[in-house]
Parts: sequence; C-alpha cells; structure tokens
Amino acid sequence: MYLIVIIPCLNEEKSIGRVIDSIPSDIAGMDKIDVLVVDDGSSDGSVQTAKDHGAMVVSHPFNMGVGAAFNTGISEAIKLGAEVAVNIDADGQFDPADIPTLVAPVAEGKADFVTASRFKDRGLVPVMPAIKKWGNRRIANLISVLTRQKFYDVSCGFRAYSRETLLHLNLIGKFTYTQETFLDLAFKDMKIKEIPLQVRGEREFGQSRVAGNLWTYALNTARIIFKTFRDYKPFRFFGFVALVLFLISLGLGGFFFLHYFRTGAFSGHLWAGFSAGFLLLFSILFFVTGLLADMFDRVRQNQEKLLYFERRKMYENSIRYRNRNGSWSEPTG
Repeated sequence: MYLIVIIPCLNEEKSIGRVIDSIPSDIAGMDKIDVLVVDDGSSDGSVQTAKDHGAMVVSHPFNMGVGAAFNTGISEAIKLGAEVAVNIDADGQFDPADIPTLVAPVAEGKADFVTASRFKDRGLVPVMPAIKKWGNRRIANLISVLTRQKFYDVSCGFRAYSRETLLHLNLIGKFTYTQETFLDLAFKDMKIKEIPLQVRGEREFGQSRVAGNLWTYALNTARIIFKTFRDYKPFRFFGFVALVLFLISLGLGGFFFLHYFRTGAFSGHLWAGFSAGFLLLFSILFFVTGLLADMFDRVRQNQEKLLYFERRKMYENSIRYRNRNGSWSEPTG
C-alpha cells in the first residue's frame, strides 16, 4: 500500500523540516511512504526547507486558504495513486510518531476516515485558552446534531483517509476543511473513527494561520458548515426555517385573535396580525423552497457520482502507469 502524508504549509520554515524528519519511514502495511507539502503561498523559506528534507512540493501562486491547500493535497494524492493518505499540520502541534495509530484502522478496513481527537479522552485534553476549548466543543456539538452522530473533536488537523474516502471527498470551503469533511463523509455514510491522542494545545512558533482571529474563524466556519448542510440536506435546512417561522406566526396569530375575542376589536395589536401573516407567508415560501431544493438534490448526487468516477479513472491511470513503468509518478501540480 502507498501512503502519502499531506502537509499544508504557510510560512512554517521553523518547524516544517522537523515535522518531515519525524514522519516514520516504516509503517505496518505500507509499502511506500511519501511526503507531499502543499505550499499555500509561503513567503519564507518553507518550500526550500521542505525540499531539502526530502518532501515533494506543490505550490499555490498565492495564499488561498488551508481548505484550498487541503483540496490540492487530496487531488495530488489521487493522481499519485495513494491507497492511504494522512494530513498533518506543519506547525509541530501533532506528533508524526502517531501516524501508524491513525493509519491502522484504515489499513485494516475498519474505518474510512480516522481523526485524532483532543477531547474524547478527558485525560488527554491539551492546555489551550478556555475560549478555544469552549468553541471547539460547541462546533463538535453542532456537527453531531447535524449528522446525528456523536463527535468530540471535528476541528483537529491530523487525520487518515482510505482510497475510497479520497475519491468521495468533495469539499468547497477554502478557509478551512475540518468540519466540512465530517459533514461530507457522514452524509455519504462513510465509517468515521475518532482516536484520542496527546497533542500540543499551542504552536511553538508564531500564531495560527487559520484561527488567529477567533471571530473571523467562527464566522467563516459557520458559513461553510451551513452551506454544506444546506446542500446535502436541503429539506431539513429549509424545513427547519419554515417550521420556526410557522411557530412564531402561530404564536403571534394566537395572541392577535385572543385579543380580538377579549375586546371585540382588532385595534391596539394590529402589528401582531400583520406580523403573523407576513411570517406565515415566508414560512410557506421556505417550505416550498425546501421541496424544490430536495428535488434538485438528485442532480447534485448524480454530479457527485460523475466526480467519483472521474477521480477513479485518474487513480487507475496512475496505478497502470506505476505497474507498467515499475516506478512512482510525480505530482503534476
């Protein structure tokens, strides 16, 4: 089996070399291990350092976001014919020595997607600011509600993927990829496993490239989450909004008519009657939108299938190249 370790990187010259050197060269079940660094427009010496330490490098012309870098890494892993992929951050917060632990359930066919979990085991919760800990848990709760599965940590950037997972992944967000990956794979009924691991709570050098501003991170993450949920579960999304509007309309309407029965006049609380009618109209509009979006969801599912088979064709071409030439192809990005 061919394992590719994907490392998204933005100005991590001080830590990228140590991360690459710490990646195990021998992992049970893996015949070959390569490291692919996805440079997201670094302006320091990250690229040269990665090359000096033996990694393949694919570069973006400018900073596009860690989500875009992850997508590039997945595409390159498919082109290279990887059976298993691992992504790990370049900042040194995760221990590369734990890669075999993440890879094992995938290699054994027990999971399609395995993620390190910082919060599943209370004894392994890292030291980090309370606001970050609280935010991570709230996001995990939200993803759990949306997917109807229990997850403890959906924001960790240390994960392993099977070949089928790589072929099925279809992510849109450029800002980040962590939560969207859970939604995408859970809605496709892939087997997801969390493994508690000890990780650093804070970077050794510099500040986070993604969560430097917590409000910006929360806003962009929420946008990605709800866009993904809307696209995959349109009737649940629009139906929920319609139900909330209908219940508010029902309450206002009940108040309005109760006032009429008590006084015999509509005056005094006309605002409640108009508001109830307005909200009822929007409730109906959202319900109809949900029905229509649910119909169009079949088109999205067919497009997902086409994307899967196109990726599979690319992957099989890579395998044929490897078998014919007896060598491993190089990334084309």
